[in-house]
Amino acid sequence: MAKRRLRNRKVRYVAIGAALATGGVVVALLPSANAADAKPPDQIMTMCERSAVVNGEQRSVEDFGGAFADGFQADNCDYVETNFETFDGPTEKASIDFPNCEPNATDPAKVSITWSSTSAQGQGTYVSTQQGAAGGLFGFLSGAWAKHKGTLDMTVKSATAGDTEARDVPVGKVLHMEFTPKLQRMTGEWRVRINAREQTTVLPASPEQNFVAPDVVEGPVILPGAAGAPGVVDGTSKAVLEDC
Repeated sequence: MAKRRLRNRKVRYVAIGAALATGGVVVALLPSANAADAKPPDQIMTMCERSAVVNGEQRSVEDFGGAFADGFQADNCDYVETNFETFDGPTEKASIDFPNCEPNATDPAKVSITWSSTSAQGQGTYVSTQQGAAGGLFGFLSGAWAKHKGTLDMTVKSATAGDTEARDVPVGKVLHMEFTPKLQRMTGEWRVRINAREQTTVLPASPEQNFVAPDVVEGPVILPGAAGAPGVVDGTSKAVLEDC
């Protein structure tokens, strides 16, 4: 019913700090909340974590470490995905150097080079794997994240790519391996709602209140592991030669 009540209503935006594109946050308030009710994103996220229902899951105060007397700070919180994209991450050196720099060297040096690169699995503006698989809000994002092809459970803190390759190092050169991971970015909003309250003999009536905190979560694209092994980071490896 909340969606029907909100239809055709104009949403008013209040900027908190810099714009989202510059690393800041934009908080959206519906007309049922006036300027005096504006809340910073961190406070909205606390309300979300302490909501009675999060992403359709009915919760107990014990789920966020509260006591019975604490109650809930909001009635509902949903994460709504608005965009998903993949892109190349930063290129990193993934091996030690293998030089062929001896003064009397005349032939390429044959080496077996082992390289490895690790990427953090899931980092958000307000939530991250540091909150743990069972606690906090990060686990609620796994459903949205996992629907995209080649992703790992977001509660896994990191994933690795690596290999061992046979390479020739020309005379007068130093060889090392570089790796460019393929990353993915999920953009969305945490939408918190406090239901309208009818007037009682003790409390006055209150209108429905809605708050929005945008969030951007990034992590590596994951390829399936072989024979049940953990997934590995997708990306491109490259041998780099430099002068001695």
